[in-house]
Amino acid sequence: MRIRTRGALIAALTGGLAFAAAASSGEARFTDSFIWTVNEPEFGGFSGIEVSDDGLEFTAVSDRAHIVSGRFIRENGRIVGIEPGPISRLMGENGKPQRIKTSDSEGLAIGRDGTTFISYEGDARVLSYASSDIPVRLPQPEAFQHLQDNSSLEALAIDDRGRLYTLPERSGELTRPFPVWRYDGDWQQVYEIPRRGGFLAVGADIGPDGRFYLLEREFTGFGFRSRVRRFDMSEDALDNETTLLESGVLRHDNLEGIAVWRDETGSIRLTMISDDNFNAFQRTQIVEYTVPESLASSPKTP
Repeated sequence: MRIRTRGALIAALTGGLAFAAAASSGEARFTDSFIWTVNEPEFGGFSGIEVSDDGLEFTAVSDRAHIVSGRFIRENGRIVGIEPGPISRLMGENGKPQRIKTSDSEGLAIGRDGTTFISYEGDARVLSYASSDIPVRLPQPEAFQHLQDNSSLEALAIDDRGRLYTLPERSGELTRPFPVWRYDGDWQQVYEIPRRGGFLAVGADIGPDGRFYLLEREFTGFGFRSRVRRFDMSEDALDNETTLLESGVLRHDNLEGIAVWRDETGSIRLTMISDDNFNAFQRTQIVEYTVPESLASSPKTP
């Protein structure tokens, strides 16, 4: 989702710097933050990320129809540099490049066979990029047609069986849970996630521990707050809700994409990327948290 925050962020950065030291709470431990810069006009606006099992390779998608893959340079597990590949324009179903200003590509999931799936706002849909650059649209259930404009399929995840999961940024009412749909030949709503506070759903992933991780964002008018909740998964329910982190205002930028993997120590690592909205007062930030080992094991997805 593109957020019109320029004026509010200027005010926050010039008059609200006291917020910058606000810490994060929750079970996860802050590991590191890296500011990523590339001097190209297409760079920025990242809304989804996937990271390889070893935490070294990544793919990120922007909300302006671009995708990039690259490699993290790490020292002692922390990101100290990035080696990016070319930033490529996403192709549309008609075989032509997608329109940058109306694409609104948001969620990203990559299957074990390398198939790339991208979810979109506006025209709520999921496209599959398999053997060619020309995508195939997955079937759209009627429910997708009733999602709020500019607040629809922000998050996308895939499990070990190749089943996709998506949910909207907004649920339609403050007291209405976020619906979660699963794709296994067709879309079925299989879960509900309760809304808590002013946070909106912006990213999701299924970790190597078989749990569902939800990244949420709140814009307060002074800056962004982020939250990650984790759930155990069964075929028809998400249980054992745990808040892994909840950041203070301006602790991080506009985190929108999340990838979950296991590091060499066996700990679960959360890697998140921010959407700078192509705003000079924001940054593309890679933020990582580590989940303590005592909380990092659970049953796999059934």
